[in-house]
Amino acid sequence: MNNHKLVLENISKIYNDGDSSVKVLDQISLQVKAGELVAVVGPSGSGKSTFLSIAGALLSPTSGRVLLDNIELNKLPTHKLNDFRLSKIGFIFQMSNLIPYLTVKDQLILISELAGIESKIANKKANQLLEKLGLSKRKMNYPEKLSGGERQRVAIARALMNDPEIIFADEPTASLDAERGRTVVEMLSKEVKQSQKAAIMVTHDKRMLDLCDRVVYIENGKLTEM
Repeated sequence: MNNHKLVLENISKIYNDGDSSVKVLDQISLQVKAGELVAVVGPSGSGKSTFLSIAGALLSPTSGRVLLDNIELNKLPTHKLNDFRLSKIGFIFQMSNLIPYLTVKDQLILISELAGIESKIANKKANQLLEKLGLSKRKMNYPEKLSGGERQRVAIARALMNDPEIIFADEPTASLDAERGRTVVEMLSKEVKQSQKAAIMVTHDKRMLDLCDRVVYIENGKLTEM
């Protein structure tokens, strides 16, 4: 057993298009510990989103292994993989992707229902998360009534609702100004440290990198530590 929450070993991804093939990722390896926030940077089209999708078990690698809590995700059947994502993984996307007809609190409760969490426990957890992220007064509001920063904070709360082992954030500050963006990443970093979760954040925003424990760079399908 090791203390790495996430281990990617020699991950490659090749897309075949008729007679040609494109290697998006080429023998990438990365290990992320509990309590660690790792930033992934690189130019557009360098494979960052593909990397994040494979790490989060949304996409299968052409070759290589992904292990979360020492479980090899590539070998899980589809139904077990879906359950695993619901119980172990939290996702935060570039746009908050909130459901327009659900209140702030109901966005969180929906996740708990999908994960099979008892309603009384889910209700308590939702209230605690909303209070922690400064959203208690907004819990009965619908997304259209929220600012961009508030919507992203709801997205963070939603990602934490199933108490995941690891969090994947894909450009979580892209739709925010510098101040709100920094607040969101500070909250993410604090939660990672306090709850000993692991997190990977793809970002173009270099102003956020000082809040991360490590920075890795992807270009031409290759990963290097910065």
